[in-house]
Amino acid sequence: FYRYWFALKYGCQAAFKQKSSRDASETDPPNFIQKQAVDVVTDINMLRVFKTFLETTPQLFVQIYILMEHGKNNFCQYAAIIMSFCGISFSMVDYQISLRKSLPDKDEFHVLPKLVYLLYKLLTITSWILSISLITLLSVRSSVILLIFLWICGFTWTLKQHTTFCKSKKMEYLYRTVVGIILIFTFFNIKGRKTKVCISIYYTTHTVVTLGILFVYMFWKPSIIKEIHFTIVSILTIPSLVLGIIFLVVYYRHFHPTSYCRPQACSDEVDGEAGEKDRGKVGRFQNFIMQ
Repeated sequence: FYRYWFALKYGCQAAFKQKSSRDASETDPPNFIQKQAVDVVTDINMLRVFKTFLETTPQLFVQIYILMEHGKNNFCQYAAIIMSFCGISFSMVDYQISLRKSLPDKDEFHVLPKLVYLLYKLLTITSWILSISLITLLSVRSSVILLIFLWICGFTWTLKQHTTFCKSKKMEYLYRTVVGIILIFTFFNIKGRKTKVCISIYYTTHTVVTLGILFVYMFWKPSIIKEIHFTIVSILTIPSLVLGIIFLVVYYRHFHPTSYCRPQACSDEVDGEAGEKDRGKVGRFQNFIMQ
């Protein structure tokens, strides 16, 4: 409520101020109040991403597990699973759009980049979640151990990034904990640095683990191969992974900006009240979740 209130407040102020100053020159500096409104909306979309991966993703695991375990074909279940996958991907795209608006030196997110980014997220997340669901069907304990191990890796990586997003150390560790959970399912660049090596290692690891899970099923669990759900999941997993990597390469080759902010203009910013006096002078990218 607090953040929505300030988003509404600054949005209304920016709208009325823009209306009252239509005769201003195009060379005038950008509206500070409008930037505050965009920043608050970006914070809200970031929290929505947190909510998506903390709530929607676990529910999606349960839905897929029930569907494969009990083998009951229900159109509503399939529709709910598809909508969950789309909801997770759209939340990432929505956040990316808001983030680009909040950063001064980023290009506008046009329709084609949005579509490529959406397909990249949708296909890679779909492939990975289906793979985890398969290993959960094989052994719940193995699935839990794998997820905990991946979270530890993601959390350790966030620690090494030395993020300064929150005011207190306790909230900063909570923030890093949540980011570690998100990193289980998709890649995030949380410090605004070059990510070619990190993202290559990340998706190479996902590819190896996905193929390993499928091989385990083929050699250790031959009876499941006869089931239609395993066949469908296998058919969906491999093409989704391959196409997702292709869209990933296309996005970073042609649509992802190579320079986000000028070095002299970028500095770390703490996530405090939206009305801080230096809010418009410092760069948000250094302390903001970003992909």
